[in-house]
Amino acid sequence: MTISPFDHGTQTKVTEPPNNSWSFCKKLESTAHGRKWLEGEEQGWKVVNTDEEDKMSVYKLMVSGVVPRPIAFVSTVSETGVENLAPFSWFNMVTYDPPLISFSCRHSPRIKDTPTNAKNGLGFTVNIISEPFVENANSTSIDAPPEFNEWEISGLTKAPSIHVKAPRVKESAFSMECEAIDIIHPDSGVCTTTMILALVKYIHVRKDVLNERELVDITKFKPVARLGGIAYGRVGDTFGLARPAWDEDNIARALDSLKIDEKS
Repeated sequence: MTISPFDHGTQTKVTEPPNNSWSFCKKLESTAHGRKWLEGEEQGWKVVNTDEEDKMSVYKLMVSGVVPRPIAFVSTVSETGVENLAPFSWFNMVTYDPPLISFSCRHSPRIKDTPTNAKNGLGFTVNIISEPFVENANSTSIDAPPEFNEWEISGLTKAPSIHVKAPRVKESAFSMECEAIDIIHPDSGVCTTTMILALVKYIHVRKDVLNERELVDITKFKPVARLGGIAYGRVGDTFGLARPAWDEDNIARALDSLKIDEKS
């Protein structure tokens, strides 16, 4: 497979939704795009019983299918003052009130420094990775020995936090200072992963990535995401799709139309 050079000139565009003519009760096959998608089902389904499948095969399949995944670039500090920096793609926002995020750390081949440090009460920062420094961030995923300071090889810059001891990544345009409020171990008989639920205390966001409404502009932010294998993804074109408002008459007409179609 030929790999093309990275296109720094690509710009995210806002487009119409994929099926702009869709309305309530319309089947997927009502559009050419939908019919083409449904054709793939003719090849059948692969069904995986996770209790019986090899665990590494389950891992590879899940990380290739649960995509794109945002990346938590986590900065922690140990009780003895050793700093640690590492990316985790099992990460997302949980809720905004209170502001909570979660990320998970796999214990392979050992329990990592990040969950150990997260339990020490000193707090940590979660930084979002953008295209310009993704290689820097990826370098910190190296299988370094315990107590190794990944900051030293990353080429990234520490910035002071307000509430927690761990520094934030200065190059990140969006960073969160966090406290661990719960550490959850899966009840599987063997502890394989630590899930950290974190309360966001402060958010640092660069003004140049904000739009006129003081929200993050994805075209300026340029965040990256994890896909399957060693693949990363960037944000392509976006489209707006408003949440529908309840209109009883509109719903009734759509259901009546569906009944007519089914009879004909």
